[in-house]
Amino acid sequence: MERKRIAVLFGGCSSEYEVSLQSAYNVLNSFPGDKYEPVMIGITKTGDWYYFAGDIKKIPDDTWCSESDCCPAAVSPNRSEHSIILFRNDKTEKIRIDAAFPVLHGKNGEDGTVQGVFELAGIPVVGCGLIASALCMDKYTAHMLADTVGVKTPRSVLLRKNFTEQALYSEISEIGYPVFVKPVKAGSSFGVTKVLGESELLDAVENAFEYDDTVLVEENITGFEVSCAVMGNDALETGSLCEIELSDGFFDFTEKYTHKSTKVHIPARVDKETSEKITEDAKKLYKILGCKGFARVDLFVSESGEIVFNEVNTIPGFTANSLYPGMFIHKGFTYGQIIERIIELALEE
Repeated sequence: MERKRIAVLFGGCSSEYEVSLQSAYNVLNSFPGDKYEPVMIGITKTGDWYYFAGDIKKIPDDTWCSESDCCPAAVSPNRSEHSIILFRNDKTEKIRIDAAFPVLHGKNGEDGTVQGVFELAGIPVVGCGLIASALCMDKYTAHMLADTVGVKTPRSVLLRKNFTEQALYSEISEIGYPVFVKPVKAGSSFGVTKVLGESELLDAVENAFEYDDTVLVEENITGFEVSCAVMGNDALETGSLCEIELSDGFFDFTEKYTHKSTKVHIPARVDKETSEKITEDAKKLYKILGCKGFARVDLFVSESGEIVFNEVNTIPGFTANSLYPGMFIHKGFTYGQIIERIIELALEE
């Protein structure tokens, strides 16, 4: 049986470039090669696309982009072709692909931009499409949609660059400190600051504006964070729930990928009723935001036992310390079976 070709994209013009390299290496290292042939497409930090034909071990240490292993590449916009165009030795050639798997994190990868390129070309995308990706990346809009299905969200204030300090201080006084200041559209906790008092607020807001043109100031939920791994298009399945226990601070970029002061509990240490409620809310959020294929839904459990929505990651990490694969592995999947299943879901559509 002829194998289907899957374009696997890695790198990206994003602050999460290095994380993508680690995720892509793990995906390719466990790729179901008996059914699918990977076509590797690397994207540099400056946004240049290359077809990569070298050893996958060059990806995680960022030595993949060399003349001997690479040639410039682009997606053909012609819907009848389903192909990647290679530019080699003053000639072009085309590789037909059956689907695209963006293993990209953050802006220009997880926000719907890349998904839109492949949707325009009529090529199925592994994971969420353009609209769901864009909605989930926009924390404020995602929270508004969560409210419509009865999932509680933190109280927050939306800031644009023309905000006034007086109005900000007034609105935050109603929420109370501490608060979290975060870019509306950024991943892996980039630009996120926990603010303990008024004197720290403006610096945190200024820092968040370096990552996005809108900023969210959000109440602190006292409790702990949980994650639910969801997989599917219409019929949904979930992995074992994950609980994040922090000894200090919050689950920032460093903690997400090193777990230096974090304990991850799979399954989460919650009772059956709470577990069922978390899973139910995660599925509601997955559906209202239009997710397909796979995503990780992050929520809080407050001290009073309320379930509060945090965010949805449409391309969760696949690094050695990443939560999404760990939750399904605990449920009995192998790493390779997870990859195989989410590719199958893209080809079903």
